Amino acid sequence: MNHFDYRDGALFCEDVPLEEIANAVGTPVYVYSSATLERHYRVFKDAFAPADPLVAYAVKANGNIAVIATLAKLGAGADTVSAGEIQRALAAGVPPERIIFSGVGKTEAELAYAISVGVHQINVESIAELDMIERVTALHGQRAAIAIRINPDVGAGGHDKISTGKSGAKFGVSVADALALHARASKMTLVDAKGFAVHIGSQIKDLGPLENAFRVMRKLAEDARAQGLPVKRLDLGGGLGVPYFNEPEPPSPSAYAAMVKRVFDGFDIALSFEPGRLIAANAGVLVSRVIRQQARPANRILVVDAAMNDLIRPAMYEAFHDIKPLRRGGDERVVMDVVGPVCETGDTFTRARDLPPLDAGDLVAFMTAGAYGAVMASTYNARALVPEVLVRGDRYEVVRRRWKVSEQLELEKLPEW
Repeated sequence: MNHFDYRDGALFCEDVPLEEIANAVGTPVYVYSSATLERHYRVFKDAFAPADPLVAYAVKANGNIAVIATLAKLGAGADTVSAGEIQRALAAGVPPERIIFSGVGKTEAELAYAISVGVHQINVESIAELDMIERVTALHGQRAAIAIRINPDVGAGGHDKISTGKSGAKFGVSVADALALHARASKMTLVDAKGFAVHIGSQIKDLGPLENAFRVMRKLAEDARAQGLPVKRLDLGGGLGVPYFNEPEPPSPSAYAAMVKRVFDGFDIALSFEPGRLIAANAGVLVSRVIRQQARPANRILVVDAAMNDLIRPAMYEAFHDIKPLRRGGDERVVMDVVGPVCETGDTFTRARDLPPLDAGDLVAFMTAGAYGAVMASTYNARALVPEVLVRGDRYEVVRRRWKVSEQLELEKLPEW
């Protein structure tokens, strides 16, 4: 569900017409709905009632501090994959004891920072990383809570590039190695081995692979306890899919929670989750203005002022985004390709899409753009970095201004020779 709908033919975000934002802020511009963010978090969290798991929002999905703060006020934690994301979570008001630090390439400096601020847990992805954590804790005299991330050899996800659970992926350690690594961590003086973590992919639309991975996790925890090793918590990651309007509805959070409860029935352990896309995707749109329409012998092309540097998902993942005009017209439809102005053929949002008649000056919204949109934007082709706007009711605020090209140039200099 989202809070973007038509009223008297105009597309609104909550109680604000998107056209008003586009005219005031300029295009392209990302617009987020506070009500949608809050609803999605509550629906996910409430599905596990009466249990109270840690729901650590995956910052990589949308790292705007206003978005993170909106969720933090409801009690959300943060799943982070860099020291920068930890800083963002802290700046947004997430308590350090509700922050999880994941990722395969954590540096010694990043680990030292995470340990110094007292994050909830570091998800360890290798033996070498565990040894580095031991060195850092000894050097600084501070304890570190950790979980061993396993690779259950269960593949899932909406695209090969976002499937993380197969044995050949770069993430985690094998199930066979996880128990020994946990035992090794349990003997370290300043390392607090809490349990295990798993995350098998993103945009998962079938609960079967998730259930398989979670049953592996339960068995691993049972085996560890049978050996006298402490296992206090399991991090079950994220990955539950969202509707992009061109495919069947993915499982609901309630169905997902029912599956989790079934897998862990009678097993006393603390659980945590890392939803990102599920919370943010349908809470955001990218608003763009049509530059021109141009005809080709075999097709008609609509050129908009948004580009692959603003929303890279179609170019990178062949992803689908519904495209809606900000002013709804009649029933007439036109088949068009929709492209951006970047000098790449890959800067194409869709081909042969059935759309309402659109021409220069018209405004459109790329739907379901709240996750992996602005956070993956770049300044390719020396384009200004897209601004972001947060709406609450009938109010809106620019929560990241447009980053001008002149500001980009200030970071550079000509050499002295």
